[in-house]
Amino acid sequence: MSAFAGFGIFLVVLLGLFVLRTPVGVALGMVAVAGVAAFVSPGALSQLASLSFSISSSFIIVVVPLFIFMGEILAATRIGGDLFRATELWMRRIPGALAVGTIWACAIFGSVCGSSPVTATTIGSMAIPQMLKRGYDKSLALGATAAGGTLGILIPPSIPMIVYGVITDTSIGHLFIAGIFPGILLATLLSATAVFTAVRRPEMAPPITERPTWPQRWKALGAIIPVLCLSFMVIGAIYTGLATPTEAGAIGAAGALLIAWVTSQLSRAIIMRSLDRTIRTTAMFLLLLTGGFFSSFMLSRLGIPQATSDALLSLPVPPWAIMVIINLVLLVLGMFMDPGSIIVIVIPIFLKAVQNLGYDPVWFGIIVTIQSEIAAITPPVGFNLFVLKSVTPGANMRIIARGSIIFVVPMLVCIAILTAFPDIVMFLPRLLLGIK
Repeated sequence: MSAFAGFGIFLVVLLGLFVLRTPVGVALGMVAVAGVAAFVSPGALSQLASLSFSISSSFIIVVVPLFIFMGEILAATRIGGDLFRATELWMRRIPGALAVGTIWACAIFGSVCGSSPVTATTIGSMAIPQMLKRGYDKSLALGATAAGGTLGILIPPSIPMIVYGVITDTSIGHLFIAGIFPGILLATLLSATAVFTAVRRPEMAPPITERPTWPQRWKALGAIIPVLCLSFMVIGAIYTGLATPTEAGAIGAAGALLIAWVTSQLSRAIIMRSLDRTIRTTAMFLLLLTGGFFSSFMLSRLGIPQATSDALLSLPVPPWAIMVIINLVLLVLGMFMDPGSIIVIVIPIFLKAVQNLGYDPVWFGIIVTIQSEIAAITPPVGFNLFVLKSVTPGANMRIIARGSIIFVVPMLVCIAILTAFPDIVMFLPRLLLGIK
């Protein structure tokens, strides 16, 4: 059986299990175990057991519950509201100020939270009612929040970056640092889209006539200083080499508890709820990661990554054109698969071709993360869309999707810019960590 025929069978069976609502991690594991037994050899199944133990006992995995816990604790406090208040006060004179403030509040919160849905929910719970109260079009209010929420996985820390790093054996610290400039660039492009919409159609974002005083601005800014300090501590510890990503996660979790305690927002109920959500999310993460490694093992033994690389490299087109093809594939898959599934199933197949084209795995990790952001806001399975529908009374999926889809354009523009100028991604890792 050819490699691509085996891959075709793998995809058909996997999609069938998805249709039956089988959890992604379970479906990946089932198909991989059956595939190894049928197409490789029954004796190779013992290697899957060793692989499973190796993954679950890896020290780097400890970073996942730590960053999740940090984000959950902060999401339970008033930090989200303080961030939105500060950003919208400082940007009050800009057209579409509330939408722009929402995007930058998401960007700042994303620096202490590695989850896109948590970021969108935390900031959206404060921002969306305020935008609707001020007469903003519902699609713009929901779209800006959904798109801004995706910054939670591009600006470090980032759970998808951790998944990518573990799956591809890429330094998570390098990925975190590489995500900073692209995160700022994307936040700027999303903000420009909101401003353009407000200028082109003022009725969608009525201007705010009240002008805040400077004391109000400084007071609002002072309320978010703790979260900014926590962000600098976590990322700074990685930059300077004082801490590994795992150790930085411990600093972040402790810092989040301290902020909640100092601001008198820490309670036993908040701790227990945050621990419960952390345990559930970590369990799903480990199951997905294990299933992903199983499928990667099977596909590697079938020679699919090498066959894919050979097929792509044989195309009579320049490297950037091949990257366009890969991005189009990721874009289409993102409409029907969640970001985690894309990373663990598809990325190991494309990675070898990307490296043979001369692109750095760290750079590709950032591109994949932006594609994961697009997947989070594109119907029919965009997770941020469903999250906002559940937390916004009266919102329907059509309105949310219509508002979100316009923000896919700046995300694609960001990918194009980073492809044309990869040094935007690699500058900080090279400067601070000395990588080539």
